[in-house]
Amino acid sequence: MVITPILVSLCGWASYDAVTVALASDVLASMLSAYTYYKNKNIDVKRGSLVTITAFLGTVVGSYCGYLFSQAQPDGLGYISMLTTIFLGIKFLLKPITDGEDSAKSLRSAAELKKIVLAMVCGCGIGWVCGFTGSGGGILMFTVFTLLLQYNLKIAVGTSTMIMTLVALTGTISHVTMGATIYPLPMFLTVASCLFGAAVSSRFANRCEIKKLNKVVGVTLTVLGIFTIGIKIL
Repeated sequence: MVITPILVSLCGWASYDAVTVALASDVLASMLSAYTYYKNKNIDVKRGSLVTITAFLGTVVGSYCGYLFSQAQPDGLGYISMLTTIFLGIKFLLKPITDGEDSAKSLRSAAELKKIVLAMVCGCGIGWVCGFTGSGGGILMFTVFTLLLQYNLKIAVGTSTMIMTLVALTGTISHVTMGATIYPLPMFLTVASCLFGAAVSSRFANRCEIKKLNKVVGVTLTVLGIFTIGIKIL
């Protein structure tokens, strides 16, 4: 959500190459964040593992579709990422996620099984989005967890980061296989920076009050989206 718009608008990278770096950066960052949430008991491993399977399949297909789209519209993926960033930032500010379950319910009831099947279907679609744009996967994933499974913000984010570890790795490999250009030093610096940011922010998020957390995320995404798309246009 952050890396693709910055690399496209400020650094002039091709969209498909920027998406590859964004996905690669998300692998270790998501892994570290997921571990932090797991230690704080803010991950639903059982349901998250089921959604991971369908998200994996969607990511492979999305990566291929992103490659085809980037050939026809070189800057298209970049603009999509910037606009999505603004939209989600405003969403957090206007409709914050402030409630939800603190722990996972049993999967035995028919209603709960129906919810998890629907979440798996959505996971496949979100995997496609992540593979296609390199952004939005984690945010869209926890939106599914909050709306369908009624998780609170922390468990939704924690479970999403666990899923995004595999999804991002799959997307990275798919993009490289399809011919994305890799710049070793910029990628290393970006991945290292994301890893540091994940270590700091995940600790803050687990200790932060949920209403405040919504405002922080909302303001950050909105400002970033407006800034990057402004730079690109000008």
